[in-house]
Amino acid sequence: MENDKTHLRCPKCGKENPDDAQSCTSCGCSLKQAPVVNEGVNVRVSKMATASFLCAILGLALIVPSLIAINYPRVISARSEVTTFTFLLSLLILTVAIILGFISIVRIEQGGGKITGREFAVAAVLLAVFGGLLPVWFIIKRRPRSTAYRMVCGTNLARIGKAMMMYSNDYDEELPRAGGRNSVWAARIHDWKADNRFGAYNLNADGGDGQVSISSSFYLLIKYAELKPESFVCNKDYKTTEFVPAKYGVGDRVLVELWDFGPEPSKHYSYSYHMPYGPYALNTSCEPGMAVAADRNPWMASAFVKAKKDFSKFNPDGGREAVKAGNAVAHKADGQNVLFLDTHVYFEKHSFCGIKNDNIYTYWDGDDIRCGTPPKLGSQPADKLDSMLVHDPPVTNKK
Repeated sequence: MENDKTHLRCPKCGKENPDDAQSCTSCGCSLKQAPVVNEGVNVRVSKMATASFLCAILGLALIVPSLIAINYPRVISARSEVTTFTFLLSLLILTVAIILGFISIVRIEQGGGKITGREFAVAAVLLAVFGGLLPVWFIIKRRPRSTAYRMVCGTNLARIGKAMMMYSNDYDEELPRAGGRNSVWAARIHDWKADNRFGAYNLNADGGDGQVSISSSFYLLIKYAELKPESFVCNKDYKTTEFVPAKYGVGDRVLVELWDFGPEPSKHYSYSYHMPYGPYALNTSCEPGMAVAADRNPWMASAFVKAKKDFSKFNPDGGREAVKAGNAVAHKADGQNVLFLDTHVYFEKHSFCGIKNDNIYTYWDGDDIRCGTPPKLGSQPADKLDSMLVHDPPVTNKK
C-alpha cells in the first residue's frame, strides 16, 4: 500500500522526490519549497507597552530637579514647592509605568504572537524601578557628607574665633565692632566701597552716629585679621556664595580696601553674631561660655531663606521635633555650630545652649530664658549674660 507521504515534483524533469529533498534525485535540479504564509494574522505592537515606556521616560525627566536639589541645594532648594511637586508627580508616573509594564508583559505572553512590544514593557519596568530608587541612593550616599559639611562649617567658625582673638589683641580686648561709638544697626552700611570709615559708615566728623551692619563687623576680620571671605560661607547655607569684589565692578580694589561684603552683604556670609552695637557688646573679659557666633538665626530672614514664622512650634520641654523647631535652617534643623567666647566650637543639637541654658537666638523676655523672644532689627540683649545672635535682614534695594 502506498503511504500518504507527500512528494515534491521536479519542475524540470517531473520526477517525484521525497518532501524533504533539497534537489531532484534524477536530474539534480534544486527543489526550493515556497514559504508557508499564514494569512489573516495581524501582528501589532502593544500600545500599553509603549505607554509604559513613555511614562518611565517622563518620570525620569521629572525626577531630575529632585536629584539636583539633593546634590546641589544651593542651585535648587529641596524645600521649594516646585521641587516637591515634581518629585511626587514623578513617583506617581513611575508607579503607573510599572503597573502598565507588568500588565502589558502578561498580555503579550498570552497573545500567541499577535502582540509584540515586550522589550518596551521590560525596559519601562526597569527604568521606573531605577528612577524610584535613584533619589534614595543619593540620599544614603550623601548622609555622611552632611556630617562633613558640619565639620567644614565648624572649621569656619573656629577660624573666625581665632581671627577675633587676633583682632582683640590689637583693639583693647574688644571683639570686632564696626562704625562709631553710637552707630545704629542697619541692613547695610552707607557705602561699602568708600575711601575711609567716615564715608563707609556715614559717621560725623567726631566719629559719632552712622549706620552699621552685622556683616560689616565680620568684615573687619578680613581687613585687619587676614581672614578670607570663603571662611564666612557655610556650604549648607542655601545659595550663599563667597564674596568676590570683581562681580560688583570693583575688581581693581583689594579686599582690605573695602568695608563690607558688597551691596547685598547677606548673600555672602552665613553666620549670626552676638549683637555688637549696644551696652552688652562682648570683649575677652566676658564669661567664656557666652555664644559669640553660630549659623544664621532661624527667626530672621536672610537673602535667600524666609524666617520661621510660628514660634509656638518651638518648645524646649517638648519632643525632638519641638526642640528642632528652634534650630538653624542650614543644617536641616538638626542643630547649629556655635562658637563660644573661649574659642571652642561645638555642634549643639538645641538652641538653648548658652549660659544657664540661655537661648542663643532670642533675647530674654521673662523668666524662661530657654525660649525668650525672637529678635528683629534694633533688638538688644536684656543682660550681659544674654547671648543674642543675629544677622542682617535682606537688603531690599541695591546700592
